[in-house]
Amino acid sequence: MLDSYTLKKSEILQAGGRKSPIAGYLDDFLYQRGWEEKKFNITINVDEDERETPTHKIDCYKNRIGVEIEWNNKDPFYDRDLNNFRFLFELKTISVGVIITRSTELQQIFNDLGKGSSYGSSTTHMSKLVPRILGGGGGGCPILVFAISPACYDPSA
Repeated sequence: MLDSYTLKKSEILQAGGRKSPIAGYLDDFLYQRGWEEKKFNITINVDEDERETPTHKIDCYKNRIGVEIEWNNKDPFYDRDLNNFRFLFELKTISVGVIITRSTELQQIFNDLGKGSSYGSSTTHMSKLVPRILGGGGGGCPILVFAISPACYDPSA
């Protein structure tokens, strides 16, 4: 999926709404291959006290692998994703968490296209994610991160 991915100028310029065409492409690629959006129903029992413990839906899930696509959300979404991965890993529900995001270096392209304010410094990009991972945000869950970089950009598409 990532080997063949092209970041198209037209998709950067298109308004995202709930989900950008970029995140939609990545989700759809995985959904067509049997991945699914997944919410886990977890109940914890302590003596006679039963507690529902809701989790955040994982964008794409298959074979104990959770994938979150964070293209242009507010950066606290990383905290939510890492905590969810940590919790599900501790419950032996996932084996690895994967985050697909954008490299910080793409900001220059967004600025050049007049979209810099839409992709601001408080949104999801690699420089916001790395300190959270190094600080232990994922607990013991193995985390694999991919950042879409300027090398993927096609200004003619």
